[in-house]
Formats: sequence, C-alpha cells, structure tokens
Amino acid sequence: MAKEKRIQDKNIWYNLLRWYIDITLKFSYRNIRYVGKERIPKDGAVIFAPNHTGALMDALVILAMDRRPKVFVARADLFKNKKLAKFFTFCKIMPIMRMRDGFDEVKKNNETIEKAVEVLRDKVPFCIFPEGTHQTKYSTLPLAKGIFRIALQAHELMPDVPLYIVPVGLRYGSFFRFRSSARVQIGNPINIGEFLAEHGEYTTQEQMNHMRSCLEQRMQESIFYIPNDEDYDATYEICAAVAKMQVNHLKNDEEYGKLRGIDAHFAANNMTVKHLNYLKKVNPDLAERLIKLGNEASEMRKAEQISLKSVSVKYPLLSRILKVLFMLVTLPYTLVATLFTSPILLACNLIFKMFKDQAFRNSVRYVINLVLWPLLLAIYAIFAFIYMPWAWALLAIVALIPAPILAHEVYRLFRIMISDIKLWRNKRLRAKYREIREIMFE
Repeated sequence: MAKEKRIQDKNIWYNLLRWYIDITLKFSYRNIRYVGKERIPKDGAVIFAPNHTGALMDALVILAMDRRPKVFVARADLFKNKKLAKFFTFCKIMPIMRMRDGFDEVKKNNETIEKAVEVLRDKVPFCIFPEGTHQTKYSTLPLAKGIFRIALQAHELMPDVPLYIVPVGLRYGSFFRFRSSARVQIGNPINIGEFLAEHGEYTTQEQMNHMRSCLEQRMQESIFYIPNDEDYDATYEICAAVAKMQVNHLKNDEEYGKLRGIDAHFAANNMTVKHLNYLKKVNPDLAERLIKLGNEASEMRKAEQISLKSVSVKYPLLSRILKVLFMLVTLPYTLVATLFTSPILLACNLIFKMFKDQAFRNSVRYVINLVLWPLLLAIYAIFAFIYMPWAWALLAIVALIPAPILAHEVYRLFRIMISDIKLWRNKRLRAKYREIREIMFE
C-alpha cells in the first residue's frame, strides 16, 4: 500500500515552482534585505511568527528567505473550493480556523495542529501569522492563541527536539506600490522548552499569556513600530519629515554609523519614534505641538496627493535631475513597453475592483505578472518569428523580457517627479516640515 503523501514531503513540481517564484519575486521589489538570519536556530524545529501587512507577498518574502521548503497556514474559508484546496496543499499551505469563524469551527483546528507537529518533527520550518489578519500599518495587532497552542502541543509530543518561535519583522517601503522595498528582520527566538521551565509555576493559560507578551515585544522590536493610536498618522509624517536628517545624525553614532540604505532608514525611523515618545514624557507641550504639526502636514500632503518619497528623499535636487534624465533616455523603450504590457495593466485594474482592501494590490500585480507575462511573451514571439527575420525576432523578444519592470519604473519616477513639483510649489506644507525638523533637532 502506497504511503500517504504528507504536506512537508519533497515534490519536484513544487521545487520547480519555487525556483520560478523566487526569481520573479526579486524583480517585484527594487530591494529585498534580510537581516539577522544567523539568529534562526539550527538545532531544532522552528515556527516563524511574522507580522502581517502585505497579504500573499508576506508569505512569499518569508519563503524566499532561503531554499528550504516551508509550511504555512491560511484562513480555512479559502479551502472551501476543492480545486483551490488542492492547489494550496500543493503549495504547502494548511487551513486554520479563526475565532471569528465560531467556537465550534475552531475545534476543527486539532487536525491542523497534529499535522503542524508532524511538520515540526521533520524539522521543516512552519510559518503562522500570529495576528490572524493583516493591516497596512507600521504597527501590530493583538496576537491570536493558535501559534502558542501549536507550540505547546508540539513541545509536549516531541520533548526531545528543541522548539523555537522565531519572530520576524516585515517592513515595506510601501504597502500598495509595486516594486517597493522589503526589509525582513529576524528577531530573538523564544526557546519553548526553556520558557516553560522558567514559567513552570504558572497554569497553561498563564504560560500562553506570558509567551504572547514576550512574542509581541520581540515582533515590535523587529519592525518599524508606531503604536496604533490616535497619533499614528502624525508620528508617521514626522518620521518621514526628519528621515534624512536622522540618518545623517546616526552616522556619528558608534552603533548605527555603519548602516546604509533601508537599514539606516529603519534605524532612523525607530529612533524618531523613540525620541517622540520621550518628548511626550518630559515635555508634553512640545510633543503636542509636534503631533499637531504632523497631523496638519499629513492632511495637507494627502489633499495635494504628494508622496512621502518627496518628503524623505535624501538629495532632492540631484534626485529630480536624475529622474528626468532617466525618463528622457528610456522614453522610446517605455512607449513600446507600455503598449505591449497594456494587457497586464488592464487585467490588474479589472481585478482591483474585486478587492476593497488595497493591501491585496501588490499580490494581484505579482500573480498577474507571474502568469500573464510569460503567456504574452509566447504570443508575441510567435508573431515575431512569423513576420520578422529570426535574428530580429529573437532580439525583439529578448528586449521585451524586462518590459513590465522598466515601464513600471519609469511610471514610478514620473509619479514621484510630479509629487516633487507639487511639494516644491506648496510653501505652506514645506514650512510645516521645516518647523517639525527644527523642533526635533533643536
């Protein structure tokens, strides 16, 4: 009798799909940075616990962290369609019920937990988003209990295998823009055996509550974290306003001085939040003034549809000149690329209307490019080789391969250039940002 195939077992078709997805994912972001991978334990089983902000893209960014297969969970209602359920299982995704599905439904999670324990026993990384849902904010949501139930049961069934919950912080340059940046930081793992030994006097429920507090803190330490309160928008605006000055300030710091790029901005933003929280304690009037300015700037900027990229850019004049030069040089190719990639743009716009939540937009763009662009290239290639000499046809198809990326990049630069001009013309808004910077660095 053939052995029943388990979700964590090797699959050559899965490996081929992984290879294609990992490559295309790299082109979906201008920069993907993994920080702290050395913290991932190598002596036992691992449960990854990322914050959840970007729908499907969160899972793909975690998956691409290394070549190892990983097993994920997704909300159970996605598995109601049998064909989709089969595809999700092929992709190593298991269903999990949420409390909103009802208490009776949550009881069905026992089968998922048993399979998760099997995955962990085979030392295949298991990934669950402990917030239970996503939000497009640089913050965190309350953690659900599912991850801790799985961890406790797994530890009980395999006490001889070290088990860790590894917090993972995902930070995107934009939640909604295609080809933004992605930063993935591995936090300090929680050794379940050691944690339970240290909290042995507590009940199981109390142990879970302590574990939840510990994981929540370590997740927040791994992301650009702004408390999700009434000051969120103002704080975010202040971080953008002082980003380039804060980065320059950190260059003189012994701990942060060597950081560059998105790592420097990550540290700078967290430093700004920390400083603002400090001001709220020692000088609440000044902090209140800053928050008021932040809210006013945020409202004015959004009303004028000005990008935060224009606010936080490090070299505004040089940046604008380089954007214009790049657009002029690539304009002929961009016009051709826009024409040939227009079916992708049309498909994206049609499917966007099906989702009220804009967090799905990057996932939709990625999947459409993943599936539709190879098909379009094949069609264009057939016509090219029919109507053109083979050498010219081959050259044309090779030149078209990066068309979706280059066309999007030129569009992005054009959009930011328009935003730069709007900011330059808005003296009142620039005065707000100038006052914010003066207060923060007085």
